[in-house]
Amino acid sequence: MTKFFKWLVFLALGLLLLLAAVVLSLQRWVGSDDFRQRVEREATAALGLPVTLDHVAVAIWPLPAVALSGIVVQSKPALTLGRVELRPQWRPLLQGRLVVATLLLHRTVLPQQGIDSVLLALQKKKQSAPAKPGLQPQTPASPEPEKFSLDALPRRTVLDDVTWVSATGARSTLEGEAKFADDGLPDSVSLKLLQGPLQGLQATLKRQDPAAASVLAATGAGQWALRVAVGGGSVEGALELLRSPAAGGELLLQGQLQTRGVEVSALTAPSNTLTGRLEASTTLHARAATTAGLAEALQTRSTLTVRKAVLNGLDLARAVQTVGLSRGGQTALDTLAGQVSTQGRAAQLSNLVASSGALSATGNVAISPAKALSGRVTVTVAGDSKIGSAIGGAVGVPLTVGGTLDKPELTLSRSALLGAAIGTALLPGVGTGAGANLGDRMGQGFRSLFGK
Repeated sequence: MTKFFKWLVFLALGLLLLLAAVVLSLQRWVGSDDFRQRVEREATAALGLPVTLDHVAVAIWPLPAVALSGIVVQSKPALTLGRVELRPQWRPLLQGRLVVATLLLHRTVLPQQGIDSVLLALQKKKQSAPAKPGLQPQTPASPEPEKFSLDALPRRTVLDDVTWVSATGARSTLEGEAKFADDGLPDSVSLKLLQGPLQGLQATLKRQDPAAASVLAATGAGQWALRVAVGGGSVEGALELLRSPAAGGELLLQGQLQTRGVEVSALTAPSNTLTGRLEASTTLHARAATTAGLAEALQTRSTLTVRKAVLNGLDLARAVQTVGLSRGGQTALDTLAGQVSTQGRAAQLSNLVASSGALSATGNVAISPAKALSGRVTVTVAGDSKIGSAIGGAVGVPLTVGGTLDKPELTLSRSALLGAAIGTALLPGVGTGAGANLGDRMGQGFRSLFGK
């Protein structure tokens, strides 16, 4: 028996030495310049853009993986990936199929303009691909979706010190982890913003059992519970993704979210035009052919209230008192309520109602994707107040909203200015507000009459 165990030990040692020799040979081959240049050529051909990398290695610890270091995709601007690790599933690999178990990105910088450049290069490469022999080129009525194997998707993705740079240059650094099911949809996602406009944000997304979900009907591909901690409050709710039964059908994303006690400026950073605690109920909806297109097609509608709000950059009381251009200053509000609708980066604020002591305001304001403001507000000050007496009592003074989100401004329309001048001439002081209101209404009436 002792002799048998000796032979068993020798056999195990021999296998370990053989494995070590194989690993050493593999590391030398993979780490050679020839192999690295081959990977560069293959990546360049696949993306349609020059790709360079510093080193390729086979990592054994903590788990076997292929590691690529110093990757640079020569887009404009370039994408830089400090280290990428691919850990395969061994059973499919023994069957001749590559299924990535884990993808790790470390010290990576991904400018949005660079990502767009890569996508454009892939699109041009696909369009310039030669047609198959024997087939006549045709122009299809509608493009068919390209077949895609879910085996190409990693089952687990880990982000470590990954920085995304927006089109405007804002940098957001994050860490996180995502696990995907066999259908390519996420089972769980966790993210934390380390630096950037939403610094400190923590988010989790967990797939739910459709039979147990109570917020949305179980009629689609999956349901997820979302929870975001940001600005001292939380955003919680449910998301549902539906797939059209038709081949190549569209995807439909819908959901309901509740916002509780979130500091508004934490969501709009670096802009702090509005501060205060946000309470909101939001519904969202998006329809697109691909998951990437859902973000661009996203539309939301919210009913909100902001407690102890402060409007920075505008002094509504001074704007009423001076009946002219107003920039700068500050307006403290007890409450601010209304509805907000968004589509992409554009937003529409409607049915706004604000109040603070003797001052109240109503209006509608639009925010363009470039953060330009446009709209109208009507500000009313109590007649028994100092400012109310100066403008002729509790008359709503119409003001036009302009400028940008960072530098808002209020002005009177031309018709309101004319009315204010006439009112002041007829009744100095007390006729100013009434004249502005009447002049603005007359101006709107003329625009309606002549279609302008």
